[in-house]
Amino acid sequence: MQFLSRQGNTAGIIMMLAGVLLFAVNDTLGKWLVGAYTVGQLLLVRSISGLCVMAPFIYRAGPNAFLGAGRPWLQLLRVCFSTLESALFFWALTALPLAEVMTYYMAGPIYVTALSPFLLGEKVGWRRWTAVGIGFCGVVLALHPSPDSISLGAACALVGSFCYACFMVATRKLAGTPGTVLMTAQLIAALTFGIVMVSFQGWTSPSWIDLLLMLFLGVGSLGGNLCVNRALWLAPASVVVPYQYTLILWGIIFGYVFFGEMIDGLTMAGAAIIMGAGLFIFLREQQLGKGRPSPP
Repeated sequence: MQFLSRQGNTAGIIMMLAGVLLFAVNDTLGKWLVGAYTVGQLLLVRSISGLCVMAPFIYRAGPNAFLGAGRPWLQLLRVCFSTLESALFFWALTALPLAEVMTYYMAGPIYVTALSPFLLGEKVGWRRWTAVGIGFCGVVLALHPSPDSISLGAACALVGSFCYACFMVATRKLAGTPGTVLMTAQLIAALTFGIVMVSFQGWTSPSWIDLLLMLFLGVGSLGGNLCVNRALWLAPASVVVPYQYTLILWGIIFGYVFFGEMIDGLTMAGAAIIMGAGLFIFLREQQLGKGRPSPP
């Protein structure tokens, strides 16, 4: 039994690492493409690709799953945050190094903890509030604010990471909604946003290679989510979730290899603090969760 548990943990870690790698590859492709194409165009093609992959699941769910989905206003708010955080991520990539944008977005779970008492009615103890404060210090350190460092790219990354946190809070409140419904709503919202943006900014005809890369953005994103979900099914969250922070490592490597980017010591220190605070919050929540009685 212990051997099977170790096997499950190992498989879960591998799946989490694979999912994070897919996300990192996706983000790198996004940075590569956003230099030649508009954000709206990337979101438009990515959404079409994602909807094509989701088509069998949408068909299997049937129209009743979508028509009967509850809390429509919260659903709408969630997809607005989802679309905004994706668009702002791509816009931030036009001005900032890949690893730096990833660092800001990895602070999302810290924001969720800070928002949860007000939006989710959850109690946050002094230990997690301390970790939230330290995490915010890490964000400030990574930003190292000065007249030269405060830029539109940094503002996009910060606002985008906050939208990402709000998206996660809304997703938590919609925990009873089928995943197919949530993902389809996200893709349709991003598709709509892309169409509107392209109508204003115009369409740049991509080469067939660039078109394939754009289509992979949708497939890679869904594949990453699938790997992460599988990892959480194979092994306890406390085992696999800490490996999500390898995203920053991949950001540093891919940013240097493909774009010649080097992030400075302050950003590295801020990233380390954000990772430490995020891990503490996660492990503390796991510890508190173990002490709660399981629902009937």
